[in-house]
Order: sequence, then C-alpha cells, then structure tokens
Amino acid sequence: MFFEILGEIKSVEAIAVSGSIRELNRLQRLHGKARWRKMKGIAEIRLRSGRVVNAELHWYEAHGIGRKEFKVKRLLG
Repeated sequence: MFFEILGEIKSVEAIAVSGSIRELNRLQRLHGKARWRKMKGIAEIRLRSGRVVNAELHWYEAHGIGRKEFKVKRLLG
C-alpha cells in the first residue's frame, strides 16, 4: 500500500525489542546489526487515491540506522 506521512507520528510506543522481533535476522541482514525495536504510532497519511486519513502505523527502528519498513496497520478514519 502506497502512502505518504503528512505530519509527525504521535502516541509512539515500542511493541517489541531485539530478540522479541520475529524478523530480526532479516532486518540485520538488510540494514545492519543494531538494537532493533518494532514501533507503533498514529499519524495523518495521504493514500494513493489522494484521501487523507489518520492511521496506525508500524515500523522498525534502530539507533544509527533510523526508521525502516513503514506499514499501515489500520485506518482510523
């Protein structure tokens, strides 16, 4: 799903850290070894159709590497 994040991500929280992440081996292979965290938050996004909605986003992030692999988990309206 293509989308563009329009503002800041709010209500950010970690939902998994390092060993708890199922995709840890793949993340380390693609982006490098680091202390990875799976995060979630809410942001306003623009969908491919041009519609602007709030959505719950999930992504991975690590210090020195940054945020990777954003995914829309659900649309909030």
